[in-house]
Amino acid sequence: MNVLILGSGGREHAFAWKLSQSKNLQNLYIAPGNAGTANCGTNVNISVTDFDSIKNLVWEKDINLVLVGPEDPLVKGIHDFFLNDEVLKDIPVIGPKKDGAQLEGSKDFSKQFMFKYNVPTAKYGTFTKETLNEGLNFLETLQPPFVLKADGLAAGKGVLILHNLAEAKNELKQMLVDAKFGNASSKVVIEEFLHGIELSVFVLTDGKSYKILPAAKDYKRIGEGDTGLNTGGMGAVSPVPFANQEFINKVEERVIKPTIAGLNKEGIDYRGFIFIGLMNCNGEPYVIEYNCRMGDPETEVVIPRISTDFLDLLVGVGNQTLHEKSYGTTEQTATTVVMVSGGYPEDFSKGFEVKGLSETNGSQVFHSGTKLEGDKVLTYGGRVFAITSFGNSIEEAVTKSFKNAEIISYTNKYYRKDIGKDLMALSK
Repeated sequence: MNVLILGSGGREHAFAWKLSQSKNLQNLYIAPGNAGTANCGTNVNISVTDFDSIKNLVWEKDINLVLVGPEDPLVKGIHDFFLNDEVLKDIPVIGPKKDGAQLEGSKDFSKQFMFKYNVPTAKYGTFTKETLNEGLNFLETLQPPFVLKADGLAAGKGVLILHNLAEAKNELKQMLVDAKFGNASSKVVIEEFLHGIELSVFVLTDGKSYKILPAAKDYKRIGEGDTGLNTGGMGAVSPVPFANQEFINKVEERVIKPTIAGLNKEGIDYRGFIFIGLMNCNGEPYVIEYNCRMGDPETEVVIPRISTDFLDLLVGVGNQTLHEKSYGTTEQTATTVVMVSGGYPEDFSKGFEVKGLSETNGSQVFHSGTKLEGDKVLTYGGRVFAITSFGNSIEEAVTKSFKNAEIISYTNKYYRKDIGKDLMALSK
């Protein structure tokens, strides 16, 4: 088979790395890809939202399956584009159509969906500029901290958690009246804050059946001890010690089954990944959010733990035979440590040469923000690498990742040295 992956981050490198191991793969293309994906297939310099150029590439390279990494092309309707095109309509796209992508593209839609299908979640209200006063009054009914979410996509920056009522009211005004996040905050969802431990559960579905992928916990804050600004993710661990089989069974019965059933009742033919952001509140699962794709850097610990042919699973999604496909995971723990550019998630410099990659040992280095210039690998993003390692414990795995993070060098490198530390303390 000839396969095209859309995207350029660590998630897409992990996909490419896994797919390249399939006996059924003939040619692999990644658009636009990065310096790491170039070792797994052929990079093609095309934007993930340039649908016409993607069509030409699919036709020219005789692509048999397309795997969509990021949310942007899904929310903009790439799956619908394929289905509505005579040339492309029979080529499977792994990722939901525009209607299913609303689970991530609209916070208001996803909350309405959860309440309609009795998926456990925090109480909420949705407000616009015209209902600002009602939003301000709603804030007064809640206990701090206050959670404000821009309804649309805001590049991962549209969620605010505030501890002061006056500050929350001011931010609500800025989001709705001053368009702090542009059109994404023309609607704002205000939520009750859930107390507990956060984790993510991932589901691969063909719209009828599903496979529950390994659970993971990621680390969002830039600073050690979960301090500082939120980022796209500074590391991840899978499996999660506090998400035992009893808890996952609750997630399946209370969240996954009603979600799949709800999508079917809404007439949404959903084929792809569902990322379920959860809060474990005293052993009970509550949904914080849905995403319509795999998370990053969680993908870099979840996908390596799959022990069966990943491409075969994707084929099953495309032709709705997922229930027939073999699926297994390794029992070992996977950890990933994300190396970033100094200054991230705010302003940072890029274009620095990376050294030491060939000297790493015992880890898989996934590229997140790199590019090739001749035979040199240069930094090209805020998150540069995700260093994934296996072990019989979190400590064994993460020690390997830290060791290799020391070996890799570039100007202004930074990574958190406490990934997994909280989970190690829990399991003692």
